[in-house]
Amino acid sequence: MSDRLRIALQKKGRLADDSFALLKACGLRFAIRGGGLLARVKNMPIDLLLVRDDDIPSFVSNDAADIGIVGENVLVEEQLTGELDATIAMRLGFSRCRLCLAAPDGGTVKSKTDLSGTRIATTYPGVTRRFLSDSGIDAKLVEMKGAVELAPSIGVAESICDLVSSGATLEANGLSAFETILKSEAVLIRSSRELSAAKTELLDKLLRRIEGVIKSSETKYIMLNAPKSQVAAITNLLPGSDAPTVMPLAGNDELVAVQAVCTENVFWETLEDLKALGARAILVLPIEKMMS
Repeated sequence: MSDRLRIALQKKGRLADDSFALLKACGLRFAIRGGGLLARVKNMPIDLLLVRDDDIPSFVSNDAADIGIVGENVLVEEQLTGELDATIAMRLGFSRCRLCLAAPDGGTVKSKTDLSGTRIATTYPGVTRRFLSDSGIDAKLVEMKGAVELAPSIGVAESICDLVSSGATLEANGLSAFETILKSEAVLIRSSRELSAAKTELLDKLLRRIEGVIKSSETKYIMLNAPKSQVAAITNLLPGSDAPTVMPLAGNDELVAVQAVCTENVFWETLEDLKALGARAILVLPIEKMMS
């Protein structure tokens, strides 16, 4: 059996673009051409399998792929509607969306308490059915393959359960979301089976790189000059920072240079608070790569 690690990815769409960007940020060199279903990584023994998003969990479960990147909403739906040996190994933090219940503006359904005895159109029957069961709601599911947002206007259902990102599609069809039943993001999944020693080593290396990319995207490097007397107060303001580096400034005994890696968001309010303590020449820089 080949020791090339096989990764199942969505072949097109926002999740695909974000997944390709993540792998390239991890140093993988590959090219996606046309409608091809396989891309070989040039600098590591890795193959990318480009498939439909709802096939990714079964690819991982059935040993067609070693790992996969998929929306959590797809994984949960597949787990609820069939036997699946695939679980979340890492949350990736991109391609976030919500699975929501929505109904026409001005209609009779305004909250989940109005759902009993009505019809709900959805492409996620497993997740929707679980929510209804947990909530003690007796409603009929109308399963659809797409264009769920049209269901109320054509008389197929009184409400829908569908993915929401910006909400623009709902608004365009005169719908409003009234209940979130699942928050989703891209996740890296794998099965319970053991990989070969070579694949395990390669996967561990890839996971470390992914962790580094994710951590660096959330981390900023701050540089500033500050009065010596305010170093302790400034240190307390730096978000998610360990002890900063403090260095003397040439020709100025009253000021020091402060440098810190901040693992939390740096807001304008933070910079204004730093300036109020006497900090000057404040720079906030992105970090391209990071490894603990």
